[in-house]
Amino acid sequence: MKTTRACLALAVLAIAACSTPPPLPQMQRTQLPAELRPSNNFDERRPNFVILHYTSDDSVAPALRTLTDPSTKVSAHYLIGRDGKIYALVDERSRAWHAGVSYWGGDRDINSASIGIELDNDGEETFAEPLINTLLALLADLKTRYAIPAANFLGHSDVAPRRKPDPGKLFPWQRLAAGGFGLWCESPNPAPPIDDGITLLSAFGYDVADPAAAIGAFKRHFAPDGDPQRLTDGDRALLSCLLAKRREDG
Repeated sequence: MKTTRACLALAVLAIAACSTPPPLPQMQRTQLPAELRPSNNFDERRPNFVILHYTSDDSVAPALRTLTDPSTKVSAHYLIGRDGKIYALVDERSRAWHAGVSYWGGDRDINSASIGIELDNDGEETFAEPLINTLLALLADLKTRYAIPAANFLGHSDVAPRRKPDPGKLFPWQRLAAGGFGLWCESPNPAPPIDDGITLLSAFGYDVADPAAAIGAFKRHFAPDGDPQRLTDGDRALLSCLLAKRREDG
């Protein structure tokens, strides 16, 4: 009889436990005195940028070690191998450590608003076709789920022009833009605007605190065959065209 009652008690407790709402996750909050009244009325963060990188390694193995080693303090949400295999490293709802000190259009914490994707490439080679095909599929998935504007698919060099060159001059930005992942303007461009090039770079989103670095980052992305140290009339016209496309993109 005692055994039966004990079993019934355990069953009642189990049912009660199942009907009790799960506890809210621990709240990160101020240490100043405050009455805790947790609310369920919130969403996870919604990424609004995708930042692309190359690993600068010869294979995917060392990149995986770097991106998962706690001592490196470096990570990304995804790594795509040369063979097209996707490695999921950090929850999309979490802040990965990929952009570092960065800036775009007034935002100085790109990590908090972005998905970071590392590409298995040493920086001196053409990007493998299986890798690009997988990247296009992944970008389409992210754009659909998070409604990321075309203008917000950027390279590490765009958001950190003084520190980083990736994904480099060989990255196929025009091909990505054709799929809606980034902006591109075909020549011929309209007549160059009255505004000077640095003003246009700033309006587009670049950090122009170091003008030479901003010019170099822009040229790597949009005019890789031109002089990386100066903006021509054609470059200024290109920037004007890109700004118009960004306005159209909303």
